[in-house]
Amino acid sequence: MADAKKVSNETKQTLVFVYGTLKKDFPNHYLFQHLISQKEASYVGTCITHQPQPLVIGPYGIPYMLYLPGSVGHRINGELYSVTTQGLVSLDELEGTGVGHYERRPVQVIMREKSDAAEGEKGSVVLVDAEAYFAHRSFGERMWVRCGRAGLAEYSLERAARDYVKKVKRPEGRSSLDEIEMFLSGTA
Repeated sequence: MADAKKVSNETKQTLVFVYGTLKKDFPNHYLFQHLISQKEASYVGTCITHQPQPLVIGPYGIPYMLYLPGSVGHRINGELYSVTTQGLVSLDELEGTGVGHYERRPVQVIMREKSDAAEGEKGSVVLVDAEAYFAHRSFGERMWVRCGRAGLAEYSLERAARDYVKKVKRPEGRSSLDEIEMFLSGTA
């Protein structure tokens, strides 16, 4: 099994699983493009969560993977990146880990190794320990209930184009947590 905290000769790397707006072609992927250009991140490949996870859409079309052990969900499709400690600081800032919007937690994902596959074969499956951004524990369960205990298997480009509202187009004067509380109370 691969490990989320690989140590290289120079810099500690953490494997980060992304499932929403940070994926390629999605609204917040610009951050990974910047991190890659600064050698603070690298793309590893596509993967899927080993265990089912609830994935819901909250206010402004923002996707949230929920940490609710034992709950029903889907195996979530996403992408895996190797990120330096400095890159994690930038990701944590975007995801609002310091203010209780998301929290970074361990997750196991499955990748296919292509190196040992003959042409036309799928290759072997590898279980990888990574980290992912989950809705903060202070509202995750309430979000699941508010979304009817129904989730998605994937946050698609179609969904993002239809529902996602960029931060610059959201009303000023309210925090993400204020918006979440309004959404959870049914007033958003």
